[in-house]
Amino acid sequence: MNDGLAYLFSTRGAFDQPATRIITGLILAAFILAPLVTLLLSALGRLSEATRRDVWVRYRTWLIITPAMVVPILACPATAMMVVTIASILCYREYARATGLFRHRSLSAVVVLGIVGVGLTCLDNWYGMFAAITPLTIVILAAAAVLVDSPHGYVQRVALSCVAFLLFGMGLGHLGYMANEPNYRPIMLLILVAVQLNDIFAYICGKTFGHRKLFPNTSPNKTLGGHVGAIVLTTSFTALVGHIVFEGTRLDSPLLLILLGLIISIGGQMGDLVLSSIKRDLGIKDMAATLPGHGGFLDRFNSVLLVAPATFHFIGYFLGFGLSRPARVISAHLFQ
Repeated sequence: MNDGLAYLFSTRGAFDQPATRIITGLILAAFILAPLVTLLLSALGRLSEATRRDVWVRYRTWLIITPAMVVPILACPATAMMVVTIASILCYREYARATGLFRHRSLSAVVVLGIVGVGLTCLDNWYGMFAAITPLTIVILAAAAVLVDSPHGYVQRVALSCVAFLLFGMGLGHLGYMANEPNYRPIMLLILVAVQLNDIFAYICGKTFGHRKLFPNTSPNKTLGGHVGAIVLTTSFTALVGHIVFEGTRLDSPLLLILLGLIISIGGQMGDLVLSSIKRDLGIKDMAATLPGHGGFLDRFNSVLLVAPATFHFIGYFLGFGLSRPARVISAHLFQ
């Protein structure tokens, strides 16, 4: 097995980086503290019965979601890329059913194949094809929509399928490509944890300080206090943990780490609002009921859709991704 392929399946050094240990420890601590806090608040009469049941339902779902994402990321680069590809397909499945795009089987097939293609370019560490797959897939979608010989609704079908590929194929795909960097584990975990904390911070600050609604037609529960509070807290968390993740690199400066935190917080909130806009347009509350207490996969991963490409290119500008590894580790041998 050549060095490129060996890297993909290497399980060594999963916890070598201090940030990986810290983030993993924080996740475990959250799972231990959450039920204890819930029981305490229930005993003090601070939680209604309905709220208590909802918290337990969400908690049990998190017990499944979190290991399903974290374990593959910690295991090896190949499993990290694969779990992102699977998440992308599951998100597209919910989007296709909600929008009715699943009825157009040829377009759905192209989108799914495009998502799989993104995953394969990540495995191959072939950034040229990773970048090229977007225009190629959109061209194929535009052509495939013509073949059914039904001009009525053509623009809508193509637009829905192109947006789907851009959000779920390329949006989440950037997260998978990060695994080509030897230091990918703490980077991916930082992004995923910061995005989830961003949602929690926005909810808590919104309940505590929120009065003015910023987007009442798109997301009535979102407030100025929630947005600002999430930006301050998420940026602080990202800068503190990011200092450990990127210690000794060009990114290890207060200004750049604060900018990274702002990208994650603002991008996460915008991703949530993008999905809210889609749901309001469709007249639905959740994209699916796959995850009890959370809605669907897309309701859970919406905040990552914009954050993944934004952080990829921000971090990549200073450090790059996969530059220290051989490129085209698979295709070079297939087409030599």
